Amino acid sequence: MQRRFIGLTATIAALGLTAGLSGCGLTESAAGDVTLRLVAADYDLNGGDTTKKYWDGVTAAYEAKHPGVQVEVQIESWNDVDRKVAEMVKAGQAPDIAQIGAYADYAAAGQLYSADELLSIPVQANFLAPLVTAGENKRTQYGLPFAASTRLLFFNQDLFDKAGISEPPADWDELAAAAKKLKAKDVKYPFALPLGPEEAQAETMMWLLSGGDGYTDGSDRYRIDSEQNVKTFEWLKTELVQKDLTGPVAPGKLNRKDAFAAFSRGEVGMLNGHPSLMQEAQKKGVKVGKVALPGADGKSRASMGVADWIMGFKQNGHRQQIGDFLDFVFSDENVLKFAGDNDLLPPTVSAYSRMENDPEHKDLHEFLAELPNSQLPPVGKTSWAQVSDTIKQNIGKAVTPGAKPADVLGGIARKATAAESAE
Repeated sequence: MQRRFIGLTATIAALGLTAGLSGCGLTESAAGDVTLRLVAADYDLNGGDTTKKYWDGVTAAYEAKHPGVQVEVQIESWNDVDRKVAEMVKAGQAPDIAQIGAYADYAAAGQLYSADELLSIPVQANFLAPLVTAGENKRTQYGLPFAASTRLLFFNQDLFDKAGISEPPADWDELAAAAKKLKAKDVKYPFALPLGPEEAQAETMMWLLSGGDGYTDGSDRYRIDSEQNVKTFEWLKTELVQKDLTGPVAPGKLNRKDAFAAFSRGEVGMLNGHPSLMQEAQKKGVKVGKVALPGADGKSRASMGVADWIMGFKQNGHRQQIGDFLDFVFSDENVLKFAGDNDLLPPTVSAYSRMENDPEHKDLHEFLAELPNSQLPPVGKTSWAQVSDTIKQNIGKAVTPGAKPADVLGGIARKATAAESAE
């Protein structure tokens, strides 16, 4: 992945493909009078209208250059947007474009245009390699990464100072040693381990990667109960949970939002976090430190990446117009504005390079550094939604007293294999 990333950077630099990647493909005569319908998720965490303003700006700029095309945008909350798009599709009223959380079911049903049917070659070649892979269903890209993020180990610097911890942990042994020092200073959650059903599949994946494995093998087949994954959960159980280093709430009952809230209150020494938590904790006076996730024997082999997706539906037949609009959406100017406004990472090589060199985004640079070699959940598999839910409901049991991690992971793995076989 790293070689491909460097190669794309060089190619794009050589061709001069930066912010002006698009905006010249579709003319009024080619388009006729066309209205594109876009359903998009609301990213404003404070109940404001920043997402609407972003899309208003994008569509106004696009329509000014393409008078034969109008873009109508419908903003929906993250709680509703995936369901509402699914209902629209089921009713035979698919939007032209959807910016939502998942694409695989629509791709498998033949309802989406592929990336190479929509985008110009420079725009398609500009996506970061891990995001391209994650956007593929059966090795064809349908999901276009709209925004990305990675995960880092967060720590409370003031609590570290009080516990006499001079350096953040670089491996699991150092993490456990730091947690013991924090516990000795009566920190409520030395290491917050949210394996509750809200977001356990993400916390689990971070630990599997830091243990040297993951959810799938090189052939994209599930291997959740691999020997290495079992060892990872045995370590978590014996070295953190059984030694009372994870706080007063059992990991299987601790949800991510509650762990994040406790961190923002200054009650957590360490946890795995994302950029939005960094900003929220800092607003509440927490001095946040962050470092790449420690692995079993050093830095984790990969950080977990996350992406949200944008896609074009075939139903209304507006392939050319959809593609040209998406070319415009993925210009550096638009990508950087959205990422910067929402504490997210850009999905394109050229915008990545610009953010990397921009001191205005220095708080995101450590997250950014993990993106080129990140690994995303297997979102291109139609079975993933079912498997993810199985993980959410069961993985917390692996660290409970009397449970055997091998048995719990084995049960999840059997259900995953059955779901995979039905794809």
